[in-house]
Amino acid sequence: MKQKIPVAIALEYDEQKAPVVKATGSGDLAQHILKIAKENDIYIQQDEGLIEILAELELGDEIPEQLYKAVAEVIAFAYIIKGKFPTNFRS
Repeated sequence: MKQKIPVAIALEYDEQKAPVVKATGSGDLAQHILKIAKENDIYIQQDEGLIEILAELELGDEIPEQLYKAVAEVIAFAYIIKGKFPTNFRS
């Protein structure tokens, strides 16, 4: 059975514009990206389909509009995990 090579994509979201690709890598570089994310308490989402699409982007690229909903769900979940809610949010 062939072992999958790990792939990691790091996105940055400043709440002003679409998320941007900040880091991408496979193999050892992917492992390093994941290590840095874990060390900095950055949420990690495992979604092979989303990774495949994001891997086609270049560093500094904004995510395409077709991915807004999928990435927004990931960001919203990460915010909730960290206890970060919009100021007008009602539980």
